[in-house]
Amino acid sequence: MDPNAFRDEALVRWQRAAAGWSVQRERLQRASEPVSQWLVAAIDPQPGQRVLELAAGAGDTGFLAAELLRPGGRLICTDSAEPMVEVARARAAELGLEDVVELKVMDAEWIDLSTAEADAVLCRWGYMLLADPGASLRETRRVLRPGGRVALAAWTGPQDNPWSSVPHEELARIGAEEPPPPDVPGQFAWRDEATIREALQDAGFVDVVVEQLAFAFGFASLDDWWDAQLDLSPRLYDAVAALSPATRDDLRDAVDARLESFVADDGSVALPARTHVATADA
Repeated sequence: MDPNAFRDEALVRWQRAAAGWSVQRERLQRASEPVSQWLVAAIDPQPGQRVLELAAGAGDTGFLAAELLRPGGRLICTDSAEPMVEVARARAAELGLEDVVELKVMDAEWIDLSTAEADAVLCRWGYMLLADPGASLRETRRVLRPGGRVALAAWTGPQDNPWSSVPHEELARIGAEEPPPPDVPGQFAWRDEATIREALQDAGFVDVVVEQLAFAFGFASLDDWWDAQLDLSPRLYDAVAALSPATRDDLRDAVDARLESFVADDGSVALPARTHVATADA
């Protein structure tokens, strides 16, 4: 893997994804709120503190912390994709958090903050996507004050997350997509708890705690879920768009068959999800 080429391609994908994330933001945050709440509780934000959020996306995890930083505190909400930062900016204004939130375009591997500037760092489903997560964790530790805490989330394996994995598995089955090698950054790159512990310890963190949380994504129907996936993932959108109409229909039939057991009598869908959540101290 060429790290620089990977970074360039990933940035373009996230810039493209911002519009879809804006559309799906409320649904995503509603389903994943237990994860965000766990992360925020783990850092225990206090008035006057400075909290950094990396790979913030629409910003909803950090915004839960921001409300607890008043008076005198600051949430620095960052993402590498400028359109995603603009989605977060609009949400912060909607919530009336402009006085406590600072929004920045920032690469998580090169954190543009002074040493020991942050009391805590949040990163929900970000580190495992980076070309060099080790560099990002070392930077995270650098910007944390001594004793400061990082709280992160990283998905467990594809078998625990059919809401995301099934379309790509079916695309791979028909030869329309190559399954990613296990050592390449991606959604499931940190599926093993040992990977998370080792990465944090190698970066110099101590008192590592790793747990798992299960939750579910709810949709009105399988069509609703499919539309959401196409909104959220440019990679999936491009792979599906490249198929012939007949192959696209066959793909949907195969995907729907695999997810049929999660469909209720009224057609609504509850798709299981599972993630690691972890904390460590600088």
